[in-house]
Amino acid sequence: MANNVDVTMANFEQEVLGADKPVLLKFWAPWCGPCKMMAPVIEEVADEKADNLKVVSVNVDDAPDITAEQGVRGVPTVMLFKSGAKVASLVGAQSKSQLVQFIDQNA
Repeated sequence: MANNVDVTMANFEQEVLGADKPVLLKFWAPWCGPCKMMAPVIEEVADEKADNLKVVSVNVDDAPDITAEQGVRGVPTVMLFKSGAKVASLVGAQSKSQLVQFIDQNA
């Protein structure tokens, strides 16, 4: 996946809030079955939309501070940020068409 960056507190502001295009922020965990199912879907969408969408990931175990700050209660959760602001979020595994529709409606 060309533009998937792992985000921590150290680079959250730069990678998400300061991005020059909409950002799809994926919250996941290595022990999460639905996260594993959704990973290839997110990779596909990231590759297809690489010109106008940045995709970043947060491992909830490694970054509990960001997870709490963003109000994440379950994984997988995807959020869309635009111009430094959260504009939408989805909780749970999504199909590719659901994910594309979510991005297209909000980005």
